[in-house]
Amino acid sequence: MKKFYLKPKLFSTIKNYSASQLLKDCIAGIIVAIIALPLSIALALASGVEPVCGIYTAIAAGFVVSFLGGSRVQIAGPTAAFATIVAGIVATQGMDGLFIATILAGIMLILMGIFKFGALIKFVPYTITTGFTAGIAVTILLGQIKDFLGLTYAEGVKPVETFEKIEANIHAIGTFSWQALVVGAVCLAILIIYPKLEKRVPPSLIAVVVGALMVAFIPGFEEGVFTIGDLYTIPAGLPKVDFSGMDLSLAKITAVLPDAFTIAILAAIESLLSCVVADSMVNSRHNSNTELVAQGVGNIASVLFGGIPATGAIARTAANAKNGGRTPVAGMVHAVVLLLVLLFLMPYAALIPMPAIAAILFMVAYNMSEWKRFVRVLRTAPKSDIIIMVTTFVLTVVFDLVIAIEVGMVLAAMLFMKRMSEESAVVGWKYVDPENDKDSLDLKNVPKDVRVYEVSGPLFFGDADKILSITLKDYTRCLILRMRGVPSIDATAMNALEDLHKICKEKNVRLILSHVNPQPMKVMKKSGFYKTVGAENFCDHIDSALELSKR
Repeated sequence: MKKFYLKPKLFSTIKNYSASQLLKDCIAGIIVAIIALPLSIALALASGVEPVCGIYTAIAAGFVVSFLGGSRVQIAGPTAAFATIVAGIVATQGMDGLFIATILAGIMLILMGIFKFGALIKFVPYTITTGFTAGIAVTILLGQIKDFLGLTYAEGVKPVETFEKIEANIHAIGTFSWQALVVGAVCLAILIIYPKLEKRVPPSLIAVVVGALMVAFIPGFEEGVFTIGDLYTIPAGLPKVDFSGMDLSLAKITAVLPDAFTIAILAAIESLLSCVVADSMVNSRHNSNTELVAQGVGNIASVLFGGIPATGAIARTAANAKNGGRTPVAGMVHAVVLLLVLLFLMPYAALIPMPAIAAILFMVAYNMSEWKRFVRVLRTAPKSDIIIMVTTFVLTVVFDLVIAIEVGMVLAAMLFMKRMSEESAVVGWKYVDPENDKDSLDLKNVPKDVRVYEVSGPLFFGDADKILSITLKDYTRCLILRMRGVPSIDATAMNALEDLHKICKEKNVRLILSHVNPQPMKVMKKSGFYKTVGAENFCDHIDSALELSKR
């Protein structure tokens, strides 16, 4: 009987569940909940909604995605990737528009999973994700300058676009509060320095506690620093969502449809990327289609519970894995702990200073920007990949994510077709008897502890995942990649090769490349991969590679 392809990981991991693993999952879930609490509040404020909406999201989406998801350790909730698009929808279409867009996105994600679209996400190039992620980071950073400096906008000023925020900050510079800057600077210093000294307690929790104590006990700070309670109402208990007055007209649905599509694509990319990271940490394999269905149901549950769009959170997922979480029970515990906080401790969130929230979001923006990777692509990638990344970055900052992804994908497709046309050729061929083909691997003596993979065809963003599908046995001592059939390589595939090399180093496996053609070799040298792997591990012929593997 054929297995059901949308089976949640919870159902398979629970079969051999033990009391010791339950304890580990509970500890991991509690730690992740402590990390998620201030982050969820901060990301809700960055998204232009009430701070408690972030907690609602982490609870509803966090529980549902863990219960139905295709990953062992995925933690879902509000993420920085959604902040700018959610803020834009709320500003232009209101909470009604956000509700409709998220429901539609949830339906799209469910359909993507049912129709096995999980594998198609690989066709979104690495350069596009790098570009829009860096762009989102810049917009988040610019959006938090107001609270970090304690600025007060004139009545009616509610900037949405990046340049509007810059202009509003310049006009409001006269309202600058030195107390707010001091609180923000202290919190930012804690977020930067504390993790280097102690890693058991989340630095964001320390930062908000210290910030709240400064405002409460240092004379003059209470008047000069806004807290969440000064600007927002913090309700305790379960959300009271009223759907009766919502505008569910066809015109409204049509207006938010592009945003719904962007939410769905972004949720799919972020969640599956998080799953890949988690797989490498817990030595598991996720089910991408099951994960997409879970993300769809989770997003629908989130807005029905009063929350906002959600997806897999890479940092919280990694924290879960590092602290012993190995089954979806950890993610469910994280959601239950946050529910208890919501019911009994939420009013204390009103004491959190806004500059502390701004400092947390500064660090979120810095970490998600991956500026070193961005700069490395600028320095080392082929020109076509640089054009795609920079264009996506600029459009994300200047306009919005919808336009950036649409233009980025079209540009990637056009430049890919151009690149492939340059590699095409029509040549005559002659028959070679396989038995007389001296280059045939069948005729080579390949030791058991050496693995040889023949890589054929152009390596581009749609094929990059095949590199990471290469498996290494426990006894594998050497991995040879035979690349005589690879005419070209792009930045996404280059990134996959670098990840493969890291895996080899972790497992003490020597990586050797055979017969690398001119274009891939140029890219490898420019990126520093050639130097990292070592010139001695590049061979002109498979015979040389096999001989080298014996040393």
